[in-house]
Amino acid sequence: MPGGLNAASKRQGRKIRRSLSILICFVLLLSGGKLLLKQADLNLADYKPLIELVNINLLGRVNTEAALLNGKQDKDWNLILVNHWNYIPDDYQMVLVRLANGESVDARIYPDLLAMFNAARAHGVDPVVVSGYRSPEEQKSLMMKKINEYQTQGYSAVEAQALAEKWVALPGTSEHQLGMAVDINPARDQAKADQLYEWLNHNSYKYGFILRYPAEKTEITGTIYEPWHYRYVGKEAAAEIYARGLCLEEYLEELAASKSSYN
Repeated sequence: MPGGLNAASKRQGRKIRRSLSILICFVLLLSGGKLLLKQADLNLADYKPLIELVNINLLGRVNTEAALLNGKQDKDWNLILVNHWNYIPDDYQMVLVRLANGESVDARIYPDLLAMFNAARAHGVDPVVVSGYRSPEEQKSLMMKKINEYQTQGYSAVEAQALAEKWVALPGTSEHQLGMAVDINPARDQAKADQLYEWLNHNSYKYGFILRYPAEKTEITGTIYEPWHYRYVGKEAAAEIYARGLCLEEYLEELAASKSSYN
């Protein structure tokens, strides 16, 4: 038994040293102005724009300041509008953190997401991200699956697509492709879903998240009410959106108008 423990300790030590080495290389490469990590280093996904999948279990808590793409990202990155009428910018970039359950989110939202989940657990609800970042291919697959479901119910191809688009965004128009949107459900007891959604609805703004598709805003957002879908916009914007009962489209329209009048 003592020999087994000693071997286990050595293996753990090697894992820690290897993790620290990878983390140091990751930060150094970021600070150099370009992301040049090879696929073998951190299991990179070769998407365009560049996306990195960092295993949170391997690296521990990610230094999100190092994930700001060396300061090249727009300062209003958290307020990018993506919906049926606004596609994801071609030059949009992100660094993704892979969560323990395999889902991924933008590294910049991870600390606030973690704080929100810890607060929810302290209040007796246990949330989990059931859907975070999605690749264009994953989004397309979801759309085709939904279309097929409607077609098997007897709808024509045109009807099926129109119905599917009420529930699933076309590739390039889904916030999930930003890495800043999360679908949240109870981790274990689905009977507590309503309790969780109620808590999120009234507390998520404290952590920079908003209920993205309120029931009364469907005509504006273009998406049916989804009590599980939350979008990160930052604490300042989230607080105002919550206090005034706005959706993101309304908030950004007012923000643009105020900047225009100021100029």
